[in-house]
Amino acid sequence: MRIDLHTHSTASDGSDTPALLVRNAAAAGLDVVALTDHDTVGGHAEAAAALRDLGAPLTLVTGAELSCRIGGVSMHMLAYLFDPDEPELRRERELVRDDRVRRARVMVDKLRALGVPVTWERVEELAGDGAVGRPHVASAMVELGVVPDVASAFTPQWLANGGRAYAEKHELDPFEAVRLVEQAGGVSVFAHPAAVKRGEVVPESVLVELAAAGLDGIEVDHADHDADTRARLRDLASGLGLLATGSSDYHGTRKTVLLGENTTAPEVYEEIVSRATGAVPLTGR
Repeated sequence: MRIDLHTHSTASDGSDTPALLVRNAAAAGLDVVALTDHDTVGGHAEAAAALRDLGAPLTLVTGAELSCRIGGVSMHMLAYLFDPDEPELRRERELVRDDRVRRARVMVDKLRALGVPVTWERVEELAGDGAVGRPHVASAMVELGVVPDVASAFTPQWLANGGRAYAEKHELDPFEAVRLVEQAGGVSVFAHPAAVKRGEVVPESVLVELAAAGLDGIEVDHADHDADTRARLRDLASGLGLLATGSSDYHGTRKTVLLGENTTAPEVYEEIVSRATGAVPLTGR
């Protein structure tokens, strides 16, 4: 089985619509794909409808990537198969999503002060109906020729954490995120915990504490983790009794990674499904 548990659509900052993402996942030969847009479940219904129409043996896992912060450091928590209507978690997602607009406007203002003629109107157009994020601001910069690609905007010179045009947003405490996901019947996995190229990462001591607080797993096989990092994280997960997942973190044309570039072992996926009580995977055929 080929299982990719971390992808994004136009419901947040990916370039594929949820329906196209499902079709592309099937075309890429995936057996299971998780839709984990940032702080939103807005793409789930369209993805589910596309799955029903597809007529291919693909399974869709519903989820989200929750924005968190601890000790001044941003981190992301993947939440799988939770009840989207559970009120506490839904309220937190809405708080984060609403604050994304304010944050993006601040970043646009900072860029303009730095001489970059990006406009809020264009960023808003690029986001469409999705949750606006840094990749939309970065895409506007690419259009203006300021940077050659989206990844090049995520540097201290521009939009990286702490960068000249960076702005903070409302984010969950990760321990609260773990609690809320469990309360909503979901499974929590710490996304790309050692992605140092993105900026400062939380110390491993926090990961140990999160494991004790009920964290289910960590994303080990990820494009931002080199071989040595993957080996270290896999050993850490084993020692802490955590699930070790793998995924592409696919964003369509906004990143160079491909669907299925990294995958999750079938037995790990089966354990995630067995732990979840908030929702069940959706099958296409």
